Amino acid sequence: MEIDPTLMREIIMDHYEYPRNHELTNDGKYLSKHMDSESCIDDITVQADIENNVIKDVRFDGVACTISTASTSIMTELVKGKTIDQAKEIIDNYFAMIDDRPYDSDMMEEAIAFKNVGKQANRINCATIGWKALRDIITESEEK
Repeated sequence: MEIDPTLMREIIMDHYEYPRNHELTNDGKYLSKHMDSESCIDDITVQADIENNVIKDVRFDGVACTISTASTSIMTELVKGKTIDQAKEIIDNYFAMIDDRPYDSDMMEEAIAFKNVGKQANRINCATIGWKALRDIITESEEK
């Protein structure tokens, strides 16, 4: 699937300037994961409310670069309301896309804007930090 580079930039800038689900909560039912980067300013916390095997809500906040903010914002929209298995499939496909392996492009929706990030090694962590946090939260929820 080819996507216009201008459209990719517009998607990324829209989610950077107006990030979705960009506020943490003090609600104790949310699982939380803090992530930071040794190579850039990224320092974020992702929270998820997982009930009955469904991601009811997911949110994030912190200091992050354009790529991290936009990719995490898109991730929150993609997985909200999905079952754990659906979210894991989306996450697996996202990482496959970043790693330039086969993936289901239909599943990516706006996350497709990051399909070329894997060609910029210094941006891979930026594009995946929020996704890794959610993956850890899902693993924690399954262990409970």
